[in-house]
Amino acid sequence: MEEHVVTSASSVDFEPGLHAPDPLTGPTRCFAFSGDRILVHLENSGAVIPDLATVEGLGLSQDEPHYLGDSQRAHCFTLDLTDDAEPPVGMALKDLRQLFSLDEGSFVVAGRAFQILNWDRTHRFCGRCGAATHHHSKDRARQCPDCGLLSFPRVSPAIIVIIQKGDEFLLARNRSFPGKRYSIIAGFVEPGESLEETVVREVREEVGIEVKDVSYFSSQPWPFPHSLMVGFTAHHASGEIDIDGDEIVDAGWYRANNLPELPDGISISRQLIDWFLERHP
Repeated sequence: MEEHVVTSASSVDFEPGLHAPDPLTGPTRCFAFSGDRILVHLENSGAVIPDLATVEGLGLSQDEPHYLGDSQRAHCFTLDLTDDAEPPVGMALKDLRQLFSLDEGSFVVAGRAFQILNWDRTHRFCGRCGAATHHHSKDRARQCPDCGLLSFPRVSPAIIVIIQKGDEFLLARNRSFPGKRYSIIAGFVEPGESLEETVVREVREEVGIEVKDVSYFSSQPWPFPHSLMVGFTAHHASGEIDIDGDEIVDAGWYRANNLPELPDGISISRQLIDWFLERHP
């Protein structure tokens, strides 16, 4: 089995918290969403996250802010805006997937914010008895006052794997990808599966080959909508590419000198690709 250094997908300085300090002092940042779009200041340097007072002063919020914790010496909050929110001049609502101009720290906290907000939106009522839930006082959870059911923010584990074959690696085009983008194989873990079993199954289902030497690489929280991407490397063991024709519409073996459009640099998919290309320039 080929050895490699396990890398961290994020080195962001963030200290999570449930309750904001009282009194609240110092700088703040507010990750406010209308649907799945985040509110940002538009500046020459790119998108910038506004502070809490600015967002609350717009009168566009439909709920109390959630405290997230401390990042980059600023207290961070997330806030749910109205679906028809219209930002003022100089601000805009942007798709988080397209905001790779944000610094890594802001992008990671924005992803956390969206997952918490999305969980809160979808757990207002008990999934067991239907009663209205309320926030738990000590945990990031919603609790049913009638039957006591606790609902915590959901995290869905998924694998993503780069498959090596000599100086080539496998890229595939998912039907849902924008433009002409290609990436590596990924898929959600099913109940009862180990991560390694998911790698083998997903690769077999999507491109029809068998892999070996499955090895952990790193992980990355991915807020679309609430995934934890667990990265692996693997080697081709046997079989020829046979795409499923459903999710995957094209796939092939690629070298460094002949690459299609690739994922953005902040994603773990691109980190895995870059890791391979550094070893096979």
